Amino acid sequence: QVQLVESGGGSVQAGGSLRLSCTASGLTFSTYTMAWFRQAPGKEREFVAGITKSGGSTYYADSVKGRFTISRYNAKNTVYLQMNSLKPEDTAVYCCAARIGLAVVVVSERYDYWGQGTQVTVSS
Repeated sequence: QVQLVESGGGSVQAGGSLRLSCTASGLTFSTYTMAWFRQAPGKEREFVAGITKSGGSTYYADSVKGRFTISRYNAKNTVYLQMNSLKPEDTAVYCCAARIGLAVVVVSERYDYWGQGTQVTVSS
């Protein structure tokens, strides 16, 4: 049974930082493209960042580019999202997702597995 478990969420003030982790089990982690999505109350789920299987390529939404960094450590079956210079508009539930395909895609329906999510709240 595949499981993706996120951790690291919390409440911070604007300008602060958080590091999210997502640990996978039940799959061969190194063969999956990974991504982070987020969903704020009343809004649709949106792509945040993605990373290819080897970690050689990363992709970001324009809204987080330069502030967030996605990385992965295949030996630990874990993908990370380092979030710096946080803004109130970053407040959302953050979920990691895995897809067997080669490419990072921004469409959530193209991902095969999802975590339950972790709440990030940024106050002004």
